[in-house]
Amino acid sequence: MHILTNAGPLVSLIAGILILVVPRLLNYIVAIYLIVIGLLGLFGGHLR
Repeated sequence: MHILTNAGPLVSLIAGILILVVPRLLNYIVAIYLIVIGLLGLFGGHLR
């Protein structure tokens, strides 16, 4: 069950990295947002 809770942030992180491949300003903004949300989702609970 723990794997299913990390699926959303992991997909967000992968999508953000893939979007970085296409060098456009909007894509960079969206990619950075997705990477940050993905990292917070994966490691946010472990930082406390």
